[in-house]
Formats: sequence, C-alpha cells, structure tokens
Amino acid sequence: MSQQAERFRDPRNALTTLRTRLVMAGVFVGAIIALSLSVAFSWNVGPEGGAGGGPPKLSAAAVEAFQSPPGTCLTWSNPDAADARRVPCAEPHLFEVTSIVDIGAQYPAGVPSPSLDQWQEISRSRCTVDVKPYLGRTLDPYGRLSMNLLRPTPAQWEDGDRQLRCGLQWAGPGGKLQPTTGPAKEQNQSAVWEPGTCLALLNNSFGDPIDCAQPHSYEIIATLDLKSKFKEGYPSQEQQNTWLDTECSTVAQDYTGNADLAAKKVTLGWDVREQESWDAGSTLVNCKAAAVLPDNKGLAPITGSLKVGNGEAPPSDGGPASPPPSSSAPKTGG
Repeated sequence: MSQQAERFRDPRNALTTLRTRLVMAGVFVGAIIALSLSVAFSWNVGPEGGAGGGPPKLSAAAVEAFQSPPGTCLTWSNPDAADARRVPCAEPHLFEVTSIVDIGAQYPAGVPSPSLDQWQEISRSRCTVDVKPYLGRTLDPYGRLSMNLLRPTPAQWEDGDRQLRCGLQWAGPGGKLQPTTGPAKEQNQSAVWEPGTCLALLNNSFGDPIDCAQPHSYEIIATLDLKSKFKEGYPSQEQQNTWLDTECSTVAQDYTGNADLAAKKVTLGWDVREQESWDAGSTLVNCKAAAVLPDNKGLAPITGSLKVGNGEAPPSDGGPASPPPSSSAPKTGG
C-alpha cells in the first residue's frame, strides 16, 4: 500500500455514533429538527396571536405543511422552521412525508402527550413499517436517509389531533438537516458528499459541510462506484479496501495535481460499505483526505482546499500523518 494511500480510520467512528443516536436514542442538537417541528410550529406566529396577544396561531403555510399527505416534500430556511412550506420534490427539500399514522387508540382524549423518548419509540415502531413499500426497496440503515416524524402541536394535541406524519430526512454528521433533491424513491441512498465538499471539525471528528477556507476535517476528493469493479455481488471489506487503495490514490493525484500529501501531513481515506447498504443499492463511496492528531485519537484541522488551482493547504496542526490500524477502514460515509 502506497504511503499516500494509507487507510484512514476515524477513531470515533462518527457516523456509527450518529446513526446510533438517531435510531436508538436520538437526542442531540439539530438532529431531531423534524421531530421537534411541533415546537417550531407553535412559535410560528401568524397575523393573529403571538407575544402579548394570546396563544400563537399557526401560519397558513405551517398548517398546510403539517397536514401534508404522503409524497409531499417540505422545506424551510429559518432555524426554528417558522417558514416551513410545501415544495415540489424535484426542488431541494428537507423532509418527505412517507405515511400518516394515527395513535388515537394508544393515546385517547385526555391522555398527556408522549415524552420525547416515547415519541422516538413511536417513530421507530410506527414509521419504519411503511417505508419499504413507500420506497419500493429497503432503507439503507447506514445511508444518508433516516426516518423521523412530525407530531401535533400542544394545542392540536389538546384538541384531540393524534395524526403523525412520518418522513425521510438527511441529517448530516453534525446534526444539521441537509437538502436532498428528487423523490426519495429515486435518490441514491449512499452516504456520500459531492467532491470538493469539506466537513467541519467537530470534537476531533467530523461535522457538517463548511467552507474549505475554514479549518476542517475531511475534504471529499472523489466519489467512486464499487459496482464498477464488483459486478457479481457484495465484495468483502477487504476486497473493497484493496481496490480503493489504488483507485483513491489515482484520483487524488488528479484532484491535487500530484501534490505531496505526506508533506502536507495529510493522508487519504475512503468509505467501505456494509452488506445491508449494498443490498439497498448503496454502492457509492467517497475518497477523502484528512489529517490525524499525533496520538491517533482524532482528526486534526486542515485549512484550505487540496484541489489543484485552489491554492495549497498548509500543513495541519496535527503533526505527521500516521498510518491507522490496518484491521479496519472508514465506515463513516463522510
């Protein structure tokens, strides 16, 4: 294996951590925006109501968004989703409604609204049932899309509304919802980023996309399709690593103009795919560049893009790039 194509393994395994939090526990800043839209909608003040004017009333756009049927795509710009609205799924959006669930039998009139933990359990148990028929294929458990739900506001709950909107979203590794384009059933679920994307440095690991001029963790240098090489079925991760070692080194030379990455204290890495992802059609992987801290316990900051013509990235603060353990390769999708 070439020095410039040493396998890089994020020691925090951040995507696994993210997915575990989303699916099993689910609580960290930004990753449950859709789940918490009822709070945002309750703040969405229309012409009537608001501070000093009695209980706030939902805006027309928010009401329409909340009452959306399956197949509807929603987006918003404000952090509190106060401007939530329907958009054609062909346009960038943040949430796609997949099914409507009524929990009135379990929560009749007069029963308090579920706790956050209970809402998450409802999302897991009720929303995942209909997603395969909706997509026409299995949801990749390690892919970019994950399930969430829109729940009634406190006022709607008090009025007896027990309908929930289950849907799909893309939560980035830092928790921020990422826009997707096109209906979910037509999207590739592979957890990949466009080449040239830089991911923020977050607690010595990686976060959401950021300007490459800012200190960052990974820079995505290419997207490769495993199926272009492995046409007969799922390749073992060892086979993936062997092929990607050569391929990522080749594309890195083109991307960087044959830059000496070792001199920049940067090393190459890539994603590998699990069997479940392959079976769901997720065969795309990213090649990426990063730097490790001297103790190999996290990522070091890099400033500037490695892409030829974008100027040279100065050496990171992490010291010389160190080869990670060779027993595993990144499963981070970042």
